[in-house]
Amino acid sequence: MSEIRTVAVVITGRVQGVSYRAWTQAEARARNLVGTVRNRNDGAVEAVFRGPSEAVAQMETLCWSGPPGARVTDVTVRTCDDVPSVSGFEILRG
Repeated sequence: MSEIRTVAVVITGRVQGVSYRAWTQAEARARNLVGTVRNRNDGAVEAVFRGPSEAVAQMETLCWSGPPGARVTDVTVRTCDDVPSVSGFEILRG
């Protein structure tokens, strides 16, 4: 059985106004991850991913590319102890 992992990820660059949150939601749901994604006031996107460590690692890598139109300059990942209080993967309002 795979280890369950939770991470908080902050993605910076041109990531707002390019459907980054919807793209993240679709990719996370395709991997059966639980969590959230939201725009931040500073122009970044923040996501929390919880699930099998392999699927979480895939999302960490995918965050570097994002949807067409995105120009990612940095992805910061930190282990997170907070378990998302959602049953699936949801887009939150900033």
